[in-house]
Amino acid sequence: MCQKKLQHLPRNIAIDGPAASGKTTIGTLVANKIGYMCLDTGIMYRAVAFQALREGIDIADEAAVTSLAERIDIDILPASSQDGRQFDVMINGEDRTWDIRTAAVNAVVSEVSAYPGVRKAMTRQQRKIAEKGKIVMIGRDIGTVVLPDAELKIYLDASVEVRAQRRYIEDLSHGKDACLEDVVESLRHRDEIDSGRSVAPLKAAEDAVIINSDNMTVYEVVEYVMELLEKRG
Repeated sequence: MCQKKLQHLPRNIAIDGPAASGKTTIGTLVANKIGYMCLDTGIMYRAVAFQALREGIDIADEAAVTSLAERIDIDILPASSQDGRQFDVMINGEDRTWDIRTAAVNAVVSEVSAYPGVRKAMTRQQRKIAEKGKIVMIGRDIGTVVLPDAELKIYLDASVEVRAQRRYIEDLSHGKDACLEDVVESLRHRDEIDSGRSVAPLKAAEDAVIINSDNMTVYEVVEYVMELLEKRG
């Protein structure tokens, strides 16, 4: 995709929103247009959750999960395969790009990400990455906690029904067994945990631009974000 040349781009762009709201797709496309790096911070919490399950760590053991978060080696690399991935997710040197998106990980990632120690460990890594600038950072607390000084903050929203349909189609495209009703309930459960946690709850920053994509295509959302960049430039 061709890069779009704009003057006076923000140093960092924060994109927040609930699960399956299209944050990663939109963030990646915008980053490609302006020549920025895109980091979906949610994969870092997924990586911790996956590794905890793999090592047999009790998800309810906050101390053990936090200890894992402090020692885990997570690396994001350019996509090595044309299987739909947007990048490679390496955990302790192993490619776990699709392993972190299983139903088992979906079921526990919100609990894992709610632990203050885990969030502290991941936030520290995220801020270090953002120091270099030219990054579109995606998550649930980027504009409110991780990068509160980001010059452009976007909160991408959509109804749970629309988000579930998107996740359901994505799962089927990767050959996974999926039930739409189960996906809806899973997302509702995650929304409750993400919005209700005491540390860095999911919410739009006061100065964020809120975009509801229920009736918008990916192209329309990307073009809207580009218009925001042009106006701010």
